[in-house]
Amino acid sequence: QLVESGGGLVQIGGSLRLSCAASGSLFKLNAMGWYRQVPEKQRELVAAITRSGHEATYADSVRGRFTISRDNDEKTVFLEMNNLKPEDTAVYYCNVIREEYSESGWRGLPYNGENYWGKGTRVTVSS
Repeated sequence: QLVESGGGLVQIGGSLRLSCAASGSLFKLNAMGWYRQVPEKQRELVAAITRSGHEATYADSVRGRFTISRDNDEKTVFLEMNNLKPEDTAVYYCNVIREEYSESGWRGLPYNGENYWGKGTRVTVSS
């Protein structure tokens, strides 16, 4: 089970810290990611992190503003969001990701299944 929290209403340029609490063995066994979705658009993977927490990748739209991290002892993954923009408004979810290793290194890819999704946490960025 995955439970997201920390969303809210914030002004342009503001910050939020999202949390995702996991139960069971799901968290320890998997690399994790944060996704976001707006109505009538495909869900987007915005940040991903390895099982160890040592590597992370980001979507171009959030790189340099968002930071993903995890606490394996607490089974929690975080998303620190800074310099928020109106286009960051969305419902944010955490879930497992697929992993890819190449000559360029590690990167996280979206999980396209229907398992594990929580209810998400809504982030609204307003002027």
